[in-house]
Amino acid sequence: MDKDKNFFQKVYEVVKKIPAGKVATYQQVATIVSTPRAAQAVGWALRALSENQLAVVPWQRVINSKGMISIENLKAPKEYQAKLLKDEGVEVRLVENNYFIDLKKYLWDPHTN
Repeated sequence: MDKDKNFFQKVYEVVKKIPAGKVATYQQVATIVSTPRAAQAVGWALRALSENQLAVVPWQRVINSKGMISIENLKAPKEYQAKLLKDEGVEVRLVENNYFIDLKKYLWDPHTN
């Protein structure tokens, strides 16, 4: 479990660095924390955020590698994630009940920030 907590903390530290108006992919975050095959675990880490952590870890800025909001969380549905991103200036397109972000335009480059 300590290993998971350590991984989760690494994920949170990376996600905190994503600036408003940008997004990162689960895969990108996993790679940055040196576990490139752990994209799904990044999702688990974000789902495990406590109420206090939700205020400081911008979880909404992490999406899947297709540029789609793929969250399935009753506490924070994808419509809510889309709203948070729109509030930050990210253009979000609704296509057949899925929300998409243009990765060419909004993908975070950790080497420039």
